[in-house]
Amino acid sequence: MAFNTVPRKVGILGYGRLGQSLVSHLLTQGPELGLELVFVWNRDPGRMAGSVPPTLQLQNLAALGERHPDLVVEVAHPKIIHESGAEILRYANLLVGSPSALADQATERQLLEASHCWGHAVFVARGALWGTEDIARLDEAGGLQSLRVTMATHPDGFRLEGPLATAHSTGPRTVLYEGPVRGLCPLAPRNSNTMAAAALAAPSLGFDRVIGVLVADFSLKDMHVVDVELSGPPGPKGRSFAVHTHRENPSEPGAVTGSATITTFWRSLLGCCHLPSKPGIHLC
Repeated sequence: MAFNTVPRKVGILGYGRLGQSLVSHLLTQGPELGLELVFVWNRDPGRMAGSVPPTLQLQNLAALGERHPDLVVEVAHPKIIHESGAEILRYANLLVGSPSALADQATERQLLEASHCWGHAVFVARGALWGTEDIARLDEAGGLQSLRVTMATHPDGFRLEGPLATAHSTGPRTVLYEGPVRGLCPLAPRNSNTMAAAALAAPSLGFDRVIGVLVADFSLKDMHVVDVELSGPPGPKGRSFAVHTHRENPSEPGAVTGSATITTFWRSLLGCCHLPSKPGIHLC
């Protein structure tokens, strides 16, 4: 069954492993779902040669409006959201694959202003965050007091910047960062997206009170491990509601994105195509 009688036009920003998977899905499954791939853009255009039809290759990001997309999907780098996110919203809904970009308050404000100005939605993919809806519902009901997200993988799976880029593991398992998610996102923009999604799912805590922990573990050569720990306020007898989920996501050695996350992202893309173009930031 198609989503609409008229195909929804989708553009992809980024042609890494995740972008390649989305392009493949859109080309093979998109037509029967009422989705049409209208462009693919990559910071290095040469990477698309031989695999993306020339007619679909967008050489100039500023010209994406000429393709008349309904939805633009970012799976490139947070810098794309920082630099172009607000402008993209002039033309289409935006699905953010790098929610760590929203840790920058100016970027978040610009996206919200553009979203309301042009009537387009900002969707944020949940990625590897397990229990997103449960966290959001608990937070909305006032039942969330603390939220902590730990991501562990082999050091080869990290793409770190600033002080963390020179951090060295001191043993088989080393905590590289532990603190507010807002502080981690600019240092590990491609490895903190799950934590950023958690901060967006729990606005009462947000980027400043959701705690992110980044762990280098030499034993995790082909796996990303995400632990989510949350608790509610103490009850009448002093005990608190608590949940701890442990997610093991297989990955290629050195990969930033785990295998299961690629599948989850495709479902997020399909999900936001069902949703109305409502201004604001929405997890999907």
